[in-house]
This record gives sequence, structure tokens and C-alpha cells, in this order.
Amino acid sequence: MTKIRESDIIDSIADALQFISYFHPADFIRHMAAALELEESPAARDAITQILLNSRMAAIGRRPICQDTGTANIFIKLGIKTTIESDRSLQEIVDDAVRRAYLKDENPLRASIVIDPISSRKNSGDNTPAMVHVELVAGDRMSIDVSAKGGGSENKAKFTVLEPSQPVADWVVKTVEQLGAGWCPPGVLGIGIGGSAEKAMLMAKEVINEEMDMLALRKRGASTSLEKLRLEIFDRVNELGVGAQGLGGKITVLDVKIKTFPTHAASLPVALIPNCAATRHVHFELDGSGPAVFSPPDLTAWPDLVLNRTADQYRRVNLDALTDAEIESWKCGETLLLSGTLYTGRDAAHKRMVDTLRKGEKVPVDLKGKAIYYVGPVDPVGNEVIGPAGPTTATRMDRFTEEVLAGTGLKVMIGKAERGKEAIDAIAKHKAVYLIAIGGAAYLVSKAIKEAKRVAYHDLGMEAIYELRVEEMPVTVAVDSCGKSIHVLGPLQWKKAV
Repeated sequence: MTKIRESDIIDSIADALQFISYFHPADFIRHMAAALELEESPAARDAITQILLNSRMAAIGRRPICQDTGTANIFIKLGIKTTIESDRSLQEIVDDAVRRAYLKDENPLRASIVIDPISSRKNSGDNTPAMVHVELVAGDRMSIDVSAKGGGSENKAKFTVLEPSQPVADWVVKTVEQLGAGWCPPGVLGIGIGGSAEKAMLMAKEVINEEMDMLALRKRGASTSLEKLRLEIFDRVNELGVGAQGLGGKITVLDVKIKTFPTHAASLPVALIPNCAATRHVHFELDGSGPAVFSPPDLTAWPDLVLNRTADQYRRVNLDALTDAEIESWKCGETLLLSGTLYTGRDAAHKRMVDTLRKGEKVPVDLKGKAIYYVGPVDPVGNEVIGPAGPTTATRMDRFTEEVLAGTGLKVMIGKAERGKEAIDAIAKHKAVYLIAIGGAAYLVSKAIKEAKRVAYHDLGMEAIYELRVEEMPVTVAVDSCGKSIHVLGPLQWKKAV
């Protein structure tokens, strides 16, 4: 009988969560580098380049790849011949590990978990509780997969029950086409087929943690029906032309992972869970001899890349001297380098601003002619002015856009992914613009932020309003003042005719 100490479980999971916060898996880097070689769209190539540069910077600096350091997902397979030396539940043990990892002084991770999902939505402050899944299996070891799942990709999880004769690939491809860019492609699609509703969803989440092998599979060809299905979905999704960050391009997905289970004769449950460009997970086993040890990847695994910031590639913009004429001259798909003052604000801040405006009162910051960045940054360490600070999904602010633009005079919004019709109509009406920063490049973006201070709604923590001073922050015009959207035009240009 193998005895596993409680302290070894806590030490291992805490170290794993820190490890994956700044190290991409090596297989992800290989597949992303291959995607860059294949990609032909200039906008998508720039996005992939930023993601890879950010990944290497995070690995060197030991700081989070993405500001959304994720929900802790812990899959435990406990050997039946294993005893855990503890009187506590596995949930309590794992939560201790998560708490230690997310509150580590040298590399604090952003706490994103709210305790009451319905009313108060108060943040737990330490990212607990974790999502713990336990399975009793044969053997005398404890096998653990630790992953950190961001909210943008998690929000795109889908489930359906098909009729047994309906093609799974057709539903998956149609669903991905409707997801938009909020899941931060290119990434991995996890698909669970069979079982029951909850079993299919769990399989889709778990299979994402398997090692990526699409490069090898495409090279050797399919040998099973499941591999044929993976290749079919892979090819058809990439033919959609969605591209990196939804900008349009040849590569939308890096791999397709599928897990199946027997199901009822009348049913075909199918779950789809995408994983974003901040793919973060690690596997380890405990055998009673001590905690797991994690080895950093070789830095030569990353391609040698630089960003092209020449005058013909980017337009330089002074945010402190914006005019309506200049804003209206920005064209959909154009790339900019922003310098000057911008403010931050996410869901909670927007709700408060709208509540204030509806009372006929002024919001606490003057946004007339200014820019706002949809971001909830990681806390800074050392001499940093701010921690990793990548964009959050902009569509969550769509319902507030008309009232904020009308009530404050705001002109520029920065986030990630597409905007809905409601927001685009408001942008065109007020001659405003929507820009995107690259999701999955949070550490790279943070280096453009030279000053940061909280100026309003301090109680909201990472969702407070900050005043930032930025220098040459790279962005792309996603919706121009006429309402033209790169997330519509880009994929149309690259979608393969079938």
C-alpha cells in the first residue's frame, strides 16, 4: 500500500500552478511555431508572433503568460492501493495548494473566482475553490493533471445531444464558426462524445490536457476512425478562415482532441470546450517518495522572432492629443502603436458607470475624447508598475457601450475578440472606434505600460479603474468609426470556398 503525504500533494499542486503560469507546454510551442510557418495572413502572423514572443518573455521572467491566470482544474486518478495520510477532504487539500500558489509573493496570480455566482459575486481573494475531479483507478500511484483554464475560452463551452445518425463534425464546425474570437484562437479543441451530458463535458475538459500530436498525425495519416474524425474537424475548422484572434487567416486550431465513452442507443451527447492561446497544463504522478519536481523547458524551443514596428507597418498615435478627425481616419485592420494616457475598466466598472449615469450623475473619471482598456491586470512585483495586462473579451461590455459612449464622450475602446451588432451600431453612431490587443500576450503588453495607478472603484480589486501611461502599445483597428469590423471582413477574405 502506497502512502501519500498531504504535504506532498499540496507542494506538488502549488508548484505545478506556478510552473504552468509562465511555461507553455513544449508541444504547444512546436505547434504554434508550425502555425506561424504556415500562416499567410499578415495580421494573423503578427498575432502569432506576439503570442510566441510573450511566451518566451514569460518563461524568462517567470511571470504569467496571461493576466487571466485561470480557474484551477485538478484531475486526480487515485490508485486503489493508495492511502492519503490526511483527515481532510481532497477538496480542502487542493484548495490549500491553490491558495499557496496564487498568493505567492514572487509571482502572485490573479484571483478570478467569485464565491456567490448569483448575487454578490464577491471574489474569494485566493482563487479558491478549485474544480476537483477524482477517479479511483487500479494501481498504487496518484496521477494528477493540473490546468489553469481562462474565462474567455471557458465561456465558449458548448453542449448538444445529436441524433445518432447526425455527423459530429458538422456540428463542431458550425459551432466553432459561431464562437467568434473570444476563445483566443489559435488553440486546441477538446471534444467529448458519448456517455451522458455531464460525462461528455468532463471528457472534453480532460482531453485538452493530452499531449498535442496533430503535426505527427498529419504527417503519418489516420489509422483509426477517431483519427480520421480529428483530421476532418481540424481541416474544416481551419478552412473557416477565422485565423488567429479572429483576424482572418489559415490557422484557427492547432489540434483537435477527442475522448469517447459508451452511450445510450437513442443518444449522441457531444461536448466542445476550446482551449485558448494560453494553454497551460502539466501532468505528474506521486508514488510516496516525495513531491513532484518540474523541469523548465529549453529556451531554444522557442523560435527567434522580432516584431516589425516600422512606419509602414504601424501608425503611431498620441492618446493625449486625439481629435475626431484622426480617430475617423483609422481604417479597419490598420495597426497602431499607442502612447499616452488610457483608462481601464471591465464588467464591474462598466456596470457602476452605467448605474451612475442613469442617476444623472458624473462618472468618477473624465473619459471625454479618451481611451478605455478592458483589462484586469495581475498585481505587480519588484520594480514592475503593473503585472501582465492582456485584454479581456469585449463582448461582455456590449450591453453598456451605447450608454457609456453617450454619457461620457469616450472615443476609443480596447479589448479582444469581436463586438456584437449592438456595440457596433453604437460605435458607428458616436464615431468611436474599437481596437484589439492580442489575447495571450499579456506580459508583452504590460511592458508597454510605464505608469499605473488606481483612480476609481478601488474596492473592485483587479476590476478597479486604473489610469495608465503607455508607450507604443500595439493594437489593431477592429471596428472603425464607420462600423466596419475586421472580425467580419478578415474571415470572409480567408474562408475557403467549399
